[in-house]
Amino acid sequence: MSEKTSIIHVLLIGIDHYKPNRLYKSLKGAVRDINLIETYLKTDLQVPPERIRKLIAPNPEDTVLLEVRSAQEEPTYENIVKAFKEITATAQPGEQVYIHYAGHGGRATTVYPNLKRGTGEQNDEAIVPMDIGDTEKGRYLRDVEMTTLLKRMTDKDLIVTLILDSCHSGGATRGDAEIRSGAQTDTLKRTSESLVASQEELERNWLEETGHQGIRVAGFPEARKYVLLAACRPNEYAYEYVPSSGTERHGALTYWMIDTLASAAKSGQPLTYKLLHDRVTAQIQSKFSQQIPMILGESDRRVFESDRWSTPLTVSVIKVVSDTQITLNAGQAQGLSKGTRFSIYPLNTTDFTDQTCQVAIVELTQVNASESMARVLKPEEGGIEITGKLEPGAPAIMVSAPIELIQRVRLTDSKTVGEQESELPSELVDLQKEALDKVRQALAGNGWVVEEQAGESALYQVAIDRQGNYEICKGKPIPNLRPLLSINDPDAPQRVVDRLIHLAKYQAVQSLDNASSKLAQVLEVQLLTEDRQPFPDPQNLVVKNEEIVRLRLSNRGARPLKVAVLDLEPTWAVSQIPIGGIDSPFFPLDAGAEEEIPLRLKVPDDPAYEQSTEILKVFAVQQGLADFRWLTLPALDQPLTTRGAMFDQDLAAQSVTRSGESEGINPLNDLLKMIGADLDQAPKTTRAAIVVVDPRQEWVTKQVQIVVKR
Repeated sequence: MSEKTSIIHVLLIGIDHYKPNRLYKSLKGAVRDINLIETYLKTDLQVPPERIRKLIAPNPEDTVLLEVRSAQEEPTYENIVKAFKEITATAQPGEQVYIHYAGHGGRATTVYPNLKRGTGEQNDEAIVPMDIGDTEKGRYLRDVEMTTLLKRMTDKDLIVTLILDSCHSGGATRGDAEIRSGAQTDTLKRTSESLVASQEELERNWLEETGHQGIRVAGFPEARKYVLLAACRPNEYAYEYVPSSGTERHGALTYWMIDTLASAAKSGQPLTYKLLHDRVTAQIQSKFSQQIPMILGESDRRVFESDRWSTPLTVSVIKVVSDTQITLNAGQAQGLSKGTRFSIYPLNTTDFTDQTCQVAIVELTQVNASESMARVLKPEEGGIEITGKLEPGAPAIMVSAPIELIQRVRLTDSKTVGEQESELPSELVDLQKEALDKVRQALAGNGWVVEEQAGESALYQVAIDRQGNYEICKGKPIPNLRPLLSINDPDAPQRVVDRLIHLAKYQAVQSLDNASSKLAQVLEVQLLTEDRQPFPDPQNLVVKNEEIVRLRLSNRGARPLKVAVLDLEPTWAVSQIPIGGIDSPFFPLDAGAEEEIPLRLKVPDDPAYEQSTEILKVFAVQQGLADFRWLTLPALDQPLTTRGAMFDQDLAAQSVTRSGESEGINPLNDLLKMIGADLDQAPKTTRAAIVVVDPRQEWVTKQVQIVVKR
């Protein structure tokens, strides 16, 4: 156990046996999940037994588990609430609380209509205690109650990790796998009486923590205060099954979580919850396409520890078809095209600067909406000898940018003497060529920006301004590139190139489009005033500094959408906006549903900005994992976090209310700095193919542009 691991208090809840009821049949793997976790905690982390509390209900048909069961309390509603309260009282500030629930998840008609009326969501998400079938006192532990239970922990500065190996809503049985949920929404009229808190306190905490009414996923405290790893998303399935390597039934999430932890222990590499989630997701997706685990909160926190660890946001291998073919979880919607190449690294890799660790080089052969097929290249094709195992969850780094994303720059060293803005003082004219030759040398080897050649057109131009600084132009000088870079600064040429690369990546995200998609008629995006009124001129959106607006997303189709919103900020940052208070790769927008995101728009705190332009870009897909986090960028000239750096939790916090400036760091993102800039392989431009936008591809983007004035 790491020296940085604080004291851990554990609550384990496993329910196989449910008292007779009309919705939830007994399971066979939940208690085994809890025993698996308990063994790991005791053996690998050496957590003392007195700090582990178990509430279990074995299946009566499982005589083995019934015989070994000791005097643990049963996971009734009353006992679960009691356990939450006692562990909160026992744990001290700065200590960890680990909660693992395995059992049924349910959805029931809300008993909090004041909170959820008018939101389009009239149900409560819940975990299902074993005594739900009791006619008089059978109760769910509902999302509104969980909000208060977890808020009490985070208010006490406890470091909370919550694992839910259950469904959010209904499903059915498939093959030899059981789904951990009821068959339908529970509409039975049940008591609103709670053992957690008074109705007034529950409602107050819900509104305080969610920031608005009707949050789609259980209204847990702000994501930055905890880690939640859930088996699936709303309207998806959480399976339990017998893995091919075993003989006993387990929940897919718990089984692959323990398998990943064991793999990480062997490799000796640091493991964050984000890396854990990526590997578990890939393994589950290879078995159950209708189950996508969800991670919220401090995903950069190391597993069972309190410190934060910077790792790149990478693409992941989600399926290994053969030794020569794999599937990656990114596609056209993320700007990829046929011919793009990726380097595959071993599981749990955190340092991507050592290219000797590469497992293989792959090239995309088929690019779908949000996933792609790739073939493993042989050494004579530009690949390498396979040095390790290709397996689901392995991270992939792009090593050749698609040719259509590469931008050209003109280096202009022909300004003449004069007083105009486009001319130079006499003492600077003769310095132009030498200064721009240094930029030309710094351009060599990067895969995003190349110098314009004869017959080509350039998007950017680099020249010298009248004060002896480098200027980057796009038609005219791009404003507000800070700090100024003097031609006398020896580091300036490389910083100019770094800025060009950053701007090219920003441009790449901005240019992603698929307007001819059939989903263009399905996804509706509107910007409304704070009181939900339309703007007089939707094509010319102008708001005042600090004004609050609402971005409304509507699904007018018959199938759910997976949506994400990227904010292209005036500081040249690209950040992802949480939807419904959820900091997650994507948000599930049900058929016919609407979701509103309250936003406070603000001009950056820089006197150079009299006004600013904010672009909100909405992505939607129907299939695949839909992870757009690897497209994010920090503000221009904001240093990227170095490998292994620890984050200040306050700086890492992301506010649900967005401003026009970056309110915190954009964690983990070294990936886009690495693409084509500091890896050896240059883009294979002769092999890349231009993306052919296919209206049958199930992805679309829409954007709104807003001018913010002081």
